[in-house]
This record gives sequence, C-alpha cells and structure tokens, in this order.
Amino acid sequence: MKQNLATLRDAIDKFYGDQGKYPDALGELIAKRYLRTLPQDSLTHSVETWVTLTPPADASARGQVYDVKSGATGSAADGTVYAEW
Repeated sequence: MKQNLATLRDAIDKFYGDQGKYPDALGELIAKRYLRTLPQDSLTHSVETWVTLTPPADASARGQVYDVKSGATGSAADGTVYAEW
C-alpha cells in the first residue's frame, strides 16, 4: 500500500518539476508517460478509489492533483487511519 502511494506521489512530484504545474487528473500521469499504469490501491484492490487532493488555496500552483490518498476505510495494525497515509 505505502509503496503504491510513494510511486504515485513521486510521479506527481516529477510531473510538477518537469511541467511547472500539477496534473489535472491521475490519468495525465499515464498520458505523459510518468507512469505506465495507475497502481492499485492495495487496500481496495481498485485504481478507482484513489482520493486526489488539490493544491492548498494559498499556493500559486496550477493543476488539480497535488497529492493522493487511499479511499479505503479503516485503520492499520498500528492504529493509523488509512486515509491519513
């Protein structure tokens, strides 16, 4: 799970570094070849449940996908909530 989050976040950061803006959707990471495919949320076993976060309101960044989180409910064995990873 955390590996897939790290992969997505790394691709978002590289996209921003190259393009000067954040992607407008996760699919743009594939279209521009930052990822071959969208990794599954290993908790929900789906690529459709990722929750995207927009840049902070006070940021001058353009684009819609600043960060990504799991759409899974529940908590990990260590007590942390999946949606907060």
